[in-house]
Amino acid sequence: MQKVAPNTEFLRIYWYDGTSSGPTPQHLALMHLDDIKVRLGFVNSVGEQKGVDSLIVTDMIELARNRAIADALLLSGDEDLRVGVQQAQEFGVRVHIVGIRPARGSQSLFLLAEADTTRELSAAELTAFLKPNSSVLELDGRREDCRVAAAALAVDGLADVAEQVARMQPTQERQVSVELFRAQKKIPSSVDRELLTRARKALGGQDLDGHQKKTLRKAFIDALESLGDQTEPNTEVPNP
Repeated sequence: MQKVAPNTEFLRIYWYDGTSSGPTPQHLALMHLDDIKVRLGFVNSVGEQKGVDSLIVTDMIELARNRAIADALLLSGDEDLRVGVQQAQEFGVRVHIVGIRPARGSQSLFLLAEADTTRELSAAELTAFLKPNSSVLELDGRREDCRVAAAALAVDGLADVAEQVARMQPTQERQVSVELFRAQKKIPSSVDRELLTRARKALGGQDLDGHQKKTLRKAFIDALESLGDQTEPNTEVPNP
């Protein structure tokens, strides 16, 4: 605070977040800290925060109107806050936009231009008052392990789908599909639709990304080639 706005008396910290089911344990912990006011918007069904920007703008304007602040430090880069910055400045408040390096790529140029000052906090400045939470780091490690395991399961599931669809293809059409893929890197559209539909179901309704589609199609061709190498059983009934 003193580095950005020296000789300014500290009022309080306003902490803004969204929630879909009420305050989390972390929110409650913050609420019980001195000089911190937690403001919560909500998170909709697709994971988007709603109402948070309006809370920030309203607080900035009201604090400025009531002359409760002379300087405001805003740790954000959202252009939707520009109107709040403008109106707070009209009441004589100096607004300082703060980011965590590298922040410039994620902060609105129009918001930065509106501010009285801008500043990026370096890692060294952050570690002066913040430290990593070991339990969070451990949880992140577990999440990464889960992500790797899920990816491996997805690959196995795609291979199973590819083999199922390959076995569904008439024998006389298998080689045609292989040659088409070798020549043009394409699979007949009707077969491709079947592959993608079955793969989506196998992944619990999740759409496949580009890499997964490529993996699925390659596995399908590999399965066709493997079936082509197998000797077809003799199903003819011998004459008595």
